[in-house]
Amino acid sequence: MPVPGENLSRDEARRRAELTSVDGYEVFLDLRSAVGELPEGSGPRTFRSVTTIRFRCAQPGASAFVDLIAPSVTEVTLNGEKLDPAAVFDGSRIALGSLAAENVLVVDAQCAYSRTGEGMHRFVDPEDGEVYLYTQYEPADARRVFACFEQPDLKAPFRFEVTAPDAWTVWSNGAGERAADGVWRFAETKPISTYITAVVAGPYHYVTDLYTRTLDDGTTLEIPLGAMCRKGLARHFDAGDIFLVTKQGLDFFHDRFDYPYPFGKYDQAFVPEYNIGAMENPGCVTFREEFVFRGQVTQASYERRANVILHEMAHMWFGDLVTMVWWDDLWLKESFADFMGTFSMVGATRFTNGWITFANNRKSWAYRADQLPSTHPVTADIRDLEAAKLNFDGITYAKGASVLKQLVAYVGQDAFLEGARRYFKRHAYGNTRLGDLLSVLEETSGRDMAAWSRSWLETAGVNSLTPLVTCDAAGRITELAVLQDGDQLRPHRVAVGLYRREDGDLVRYARAEIDVTGASTAVDELVGEERPELVLVNDEDLTYCKIRFDESSLTTLRAHLGDLTDPLARALCWSALWNLTRDALMPTRDFVDLVLRCAGRESDIGVLQMLHAWARSALVHYAAPEWREEGGRLLAEGALRELRVAEPGSQHQLTWARFFATTAASAADLQLLQGLLAGTAKIDGLDVDQELRWAFLLPLASHGVADEAEIAAELARDDTASGRRHQVRCLAARPSPAVKDQAWAQVVESDALSNALVEATISGMVQPNQRELLAPYAPAYFAAIARVWEERSIQIGMDVVRGLYPSLQDNASTPAATDAWLSAHEDAPPALRRLVLESRDDLARALRAQECDAAAAL
Repeated sequence: MPVPGENLSRDEARRRAELTSVDGYEVFLDLRSAVGELPEGSGPRTFRSVTTIRFRCAQPGASAFVDLIAPSVTEVTLNGEKLDPAAVFDGSRIALGSLAAENVLVVDAQCAYSRTGEGMHRFVDPEDGEVYLYTQYEPADARRVFACFEQPDLKAPFRFEVTAPDAWTVWSNGAGERAADGVWRFAETKPISTYITAVVAGPYHYVTDLYTRTLDDGTTLEIPLGAMCRKGLARHFDAGDIFLVTKQGLDFFHDRFDYPYPFGKYDQAFVPEYNIGAMENPGCVTFREEFVFRGQVTQASYERRANVILHEMAHMWFGDLVTMVWWDDLWLKESFADFMGTFSMVGATRFTNGWITFANNRKSWAYRADQLPSTHPVTADIRDLEAAKLNFDGITYAKGASVLKQLVAYVGQDAFLEGARRYFKRHAYGNTRLGDLLSVLEETSGRDMAAWSRSWLETAGVNSLTPLVTCDAAGRITELAVLQDGDQLRPHRVAVGLYRREDGDLVRYARAEIDVTGASTAVDELVGEERPELVLVNDEDLTYCKIRFDESSLTTLRAHLGDLTDPLARALCWSALWNLTRDALMPTRDFVDLVLRCAGRESDIGVLQMLHAWARSALVHYAAPEWREEGGRLLAEGALRELRVAEPGSQHQLTWARFFATTAASAADLQLLQGLLAGTAKIDGLDVDQELRWAFLLPLASHGVADEAEIAAELARDDTASGRRHQVRCLAARPSPAVKDQAWAQVVESDALSNALVEATISGMVQPNQRELLAPYAPAYFAAIARVWEERSIQIGMDVVRGLYPSLQDNASTPAATDAWLSAHEDAPPALRRLVLESRDDLARALRAQECDAAAAL
């Protein structure tokens, strides 16, 4: 159950920051209780946490509070006086009265291990029984591990001490070692925020390396590097490639930022059951262990991992060294890290096509988020911690990064980087707001950053840019303009490309770079050029906008998209066509047809994987119901055809094999999957490794071909943590009312499953080919979500509310039921209402697209 005061408000945080400043923390944790069996009826598994906080009060005699979420508090001592824990602790806060100018607070508590990925997460490896711990705090879960002032602007140095089982190693932000008394003691950190402190403990497999660099003053900078994973994953752990990207990133950021990495060592921990991609804890970055690849993956997976490594590294400066005052300015770290992740990856690593992935993947996330009813400016209005949790979204990350890419084009790369350098030096170890960054960029660029900010950071929504072309009888352009629409017209720096077919290829023959400033902007530079077959607005992806096409260009793409030779231009066209489909401006069956005809020629593996995801989503959500069976058959046939002609052993072959598994539905398709699993069927070059076996087993389970015994047999081949997640997903996918009832009970009525198994159960339960089986859960969903939100952690609440929304019941009854729930729950937590509104909007969009697709068949 949530406890009073858990949802800290911005106003409370502001008042507390005006009153208090923190000189330092000393945190002692005893984690020996993580191992061994609990006595019967002993309650939650807990560990001892003793926190000493030294802080000052600007108004002696005033009152304040520290944050702590714990089952019990043993002792509270303020300035040598013992306080009654029952009187001062309410379950989430410890009240402090009559503060002195200088204060010492000691809190001795029993804190609970987590199974939801929040606070101190405890994981038991089913393969060998070993226990692994790690912390995850963003935005405000350090208070689940130690008493603290849980807000980003009350920074302080931290000193950790940890007692752990003898066979374990412990890591934290600072360098540490085990002393003679068995206690791990870590060097004091620089002033940092509570949410980026970290502890990782257990029998992890650990590999080391060293980064060296000669600085401008002739001294040598040495950064010890470490990388770790569970022992069970050690045989798959390619630490060498992780260290390679790490060193390339450190070189890149040192060259550009002129501020040496400030946090000593650089450990990177790949941990189990992680809720997010990674977390930028200085000196001890944590990642989801799925970045340790157990089987064959494509180059896109290595690129994604490199991008995340560099994203977190950028945070060492944007977020850790300089931190936002409050979560309103979350973009000051996440937007910059998202941009710098791709910027550095393209500039420093082998993944030089990173901007193609950004245009095709990250921006797609942003466009979707910016069309939801919950869209918000990049600089958001975050009133409390629940709102902050939901703001780690496509606006803050991908739109913010897209806007920064536009900013670099606007002010110039040199001015942008010089602004960053001044920003770091001016605000090191401090906290900032929007104006602090804008002021240095104005200094370095001479541009009016306030006007730019009003257009790009302080207003929501996405513009659409459409070309208008007029040609004379001789086939020459007489007029070319770019039309802009949207609730807020913005200045865009864009390239406009003209394309035509030459020797069977669709190539660019003319280009102009212009500033779009209003509803219509003339492109005079291209007047007189030959008639284009394709006009591509936002060629080279300089700005953040949705691209539209004139009719001639759209006709060209329908016939010749596969002939477009430039991979970035091709990715932009695919993204634009997907947006047309989502916006019900292109029939779904037309988009699927384009994928079937052109995706086989796609050279960029990341784009191809995105096309597969879009095609699958188009069929499940946007296709007219009466066309789904035929569309599914066409996709499966196309996937199998491309699988058979792909180069044996290639990443394209692997990608088509995985896509075929998601589309397989006919008896012949399922029989082929069975044969590939049994070894009685073979496709030259296709290595059916363990991860691919699970991918093939899931559709067999969802169509009732593989039963519980076969799933158990597969688990026996792969009785690992990953295998258990796959098993749970496959079990929940079986087409049986009893199976669905059990899955529902496990995630809605019980809190026995960990966050990872909740996610796996939900994804298994909700199968698109089982709409009728899932229909009875729509009313149960609306009856349960308010209670789930109140009783479970916010992470589990988000997973349940998003994952179980009856989006597959695409008829008028579900939007009506959603509206009825919203009307009856006007006083529900805003974060919960936001999630429901977003899900309703997705469904409404799907219904509009289905109408468009149905009309195309008439």
